[in-house]
Amino acid sequence: MATVRLDTSSISDWDSFHQTCREVFGFPDFYGMNMNAWIDCLTYLDEGDGMSRFHLAPGETLNIEVPNIESFKSRLPEIFDALVVRSADVNQRYLERGKSPLLSLVFL
Repeated sequence: MATVRLDTSSISDWDSFHQTCREVFGFPDFYGMNMNAWIDCLTYLDEGDGMSRFHLAPGETLNIEVPNIESFKSRLPEIFDALVVRSADVNQRYLERGKSPLLSLVFL
């Protein structure tokens, strides 16, 4: 199981959210800094397409640890909601391709 920790204390707005994601997920320099690009970068984790630093083995999932969840949710509810909904969107793409969901949010 692969794990990444999304440091919510460094997130204060959309720009810092995307910058933090670029760093922790290893998104490419041309990452579009929006949620559509976020989804695209996490859609082929099992294929090693170079859009993130992760290349998951068969049956492996990527756990996204989100610390200080209560503070994050109260400070930035729109970003928190987008993280939850867009993670589900990524998993839906896997399901549509006949695969198991690969993202798991772990709230700490």
